[in-house]
Amino acid sequence: MLRGIRKASSNWLGKLVMATVMGVLIISFAVWGIADIFKGFGQSTLAKIGRTEISTEQFRQLYTEKLQQIGRQVGRPVTMDQARAFGLDRQVLQQVIAEAALDDNARQLGLGQSDAQTMRMITSDPNFKGVSGAFDPARFQATIRQVGYTEGRYIAEQRRVSLRRQIANTITAGLEPPKTMIDALVRFQTEQRTIEYVKLDAAQAGTIDPPSPEALAAYFDDHKTQFRAPEYRKISFAIITPDEIGKWTTVSDEDAKKIFEERRDRLSTPERRQVSQIVFPNVEEAQAARGRIASGLSFDDLAKERGLNPSDVDLGIIAKSSMIDPAIADAAFSLAPDTVSQPAQGRFGTALVKVGKIEPGTQARYESIAPQLKREIAAERARTQIASLHDKMEDERGGGAGVVEAAQKLGLGSVTIDAIDRSGRAPNGQPVTGIPQGLNVVTQAFSSDVGVDNDPIQFNGGYVWFDVLGITPSRERGIDEVKDQVETRWRDDQVSSRLRAKATEIVQKLNHGAKLADEAASLGRQVDTAAGFRRDATLAGVPTSLIEAAFRTPKDVGAQAPGAGGAEWVVFRVTDVSVPPVDLASDEIKKLKETLLRGLSDEQVAEYVTKLEAQIGTTINQSALAQVTGANN
Repeated sequence: MLRGIRKASSNWLGKLVMATVMGVLIISFAVWGIADIFKGFGQSTLAKIGRTEISTEQFRQLYTEKLQQIGRQVGRPVTMDQARAFGLDRQVLQQVIAEAALDDNARQLGLGQSDAQTMRMITSDPNFKGVSGAFDPARFQATIRQVGYTEGRYIAEQRRVSLRRQIANTITAGLEPPKTMIDALVRFQTEQRTIEYVKLDAAQAGTIDPPSPEALAAYFDDHKTQFRAPEYRKISFAIITPDEIGKWTTVSDEDAKKIFEERRDRLSTPERRQVSQIVFPNVEEAQAARGRIASGLSFDDLAKERGLNPSDVDLGIIAKSSMIDPAIADAAFSLAPDTVSQPAQGRFGTALVKVGKIEPGTQARYESIAPQLKREIAAERARTQIASLHDKMEDERGGGAGVVEAAQKLGLGSVTIDAIDRSGRAPNGQPVTGIPQGLNVVTQAFSSDVGVDNDPIQFNGGYVWFDVLGITPSRERGIDEVKDQVETRWRDDQVSSRLRAKATEIVQKLNHGAKLADEAASLGRQVDTAAGFRRDATLAGVPTSLIEAAFRTPKDVGAQAPGAGGAEWVVFRVTDVSVPPVDLASDEIKKLKETLLRGLSDEQVAEYVTKLEAQIGTTINQSALAQVTGANN
């Protein structure tokens, strides 16, 4: 299994899926220290956690949904074999068991949540808000349907999630990252280095004579796979998304103005004022103080007399709607700048209010935001049409129509690409246009075949259907077809080899006392410097490989790193290593602490669940698990 996981995650897909899995699983629960027990199982039961049984069919549904979710995230279907190679079968079961253990624990503790609380949580979710900013039932239904939930099942799941969160929050309350850990990570993140460096390019490689026909042929034979003609595929696809449908959805000014009026306050910027106040126990004292101000006493001096700090008096630059006390707000927003109000009776006493700077508000104009509003309304309306169009498209496809034909019957557009390789390039080597950003239809097409009725891809709140119309197989090219490319590649390799050898020679000299400036002068090159950069820095003209190498190299030691492409190498020396003072109250350090706290919280909850499962008992039917995950095939 471990060898399979390592092998599977060695390529880009494996790495992407493994990264996705870590995002899919909320908490990584360590449950496999518990021995599997095979007693007391029927074939219909896959696992038992305490009094909770997980049926084979229940896990099959959860497992299939999880693979589909991951497939949508990585842009291609995940097969059963791939899932097992990535360890998804065990990780999904691990999550299901952990959730069941927490659910059992919530029942034992008598935790509960009312229907009203659950619905408040759902209706406040921004994912379910419509154009007006309020909860949209249609959008709610469309969103949960896309991830395979019914309304009842989603509500029940959200209640369980909320109770699990209550337990997790209780377990992790008061948890803080150790100072030693913070200090070590802060040093790692903030450490700065300064280097001096010299770039070697093709000029330092010397004259490279053209290769003989025999040498070129031998090089070609050794690198034939680099010059193969890639496989090309002819594909067509049709897109049904809210944005696509919204392009041909007409929204009247009447409808747009209605939404504008509902949202006018949020679209406008309110007037804001610098407000100060002094509160008195009664009207008489306030009136007397107002008289002294009229006679020349300043508002600030009056506050000092009463022993008030600036923070007790100054409310800041504030909008009227943000003020807690309506009476004070009315007084403040009826004054001219730099004037003091008459005594105003507020909730907490009688106050004198002073207004300083005034920032005028701005009123939203319908004409300036009408196009944006109409696009939002069109997209919102389109969401309600997605399900209907999906069913119609599936009916056409089920009747034998190809993607292009089905799209034409429904009045939708389609795209046909005559030839595209796995990297998204045409035979001329240029990227193919016409594919929306984020749509990985190319990878999907190369996982399919001609004549296959492919499942639609979920994309941007809608669907994409595609067909593979033709395949041009990959083939070996003869040297005559790619002679110029072969000769260019041969020369690049020669240049790279010579530059690396030259760089190695210079590094040896530096580490025996030579100066980089002298070595650079002998080659007709100049010494550059990069000062005070961190390991995550991006510096103009400085290759990433050089920054990485600088943080692997001790101070005053010479080293080398590849430059931009094979035709450049860099020789460098670290001249300074420093860790600047860090403001522990900065946003950067706060984010670091939050990241550490999340990790520690996950570990603490994992330990709790492990102990919980040991106490209530966890058993797994390996035969049923193998049946569901395809391990028996």
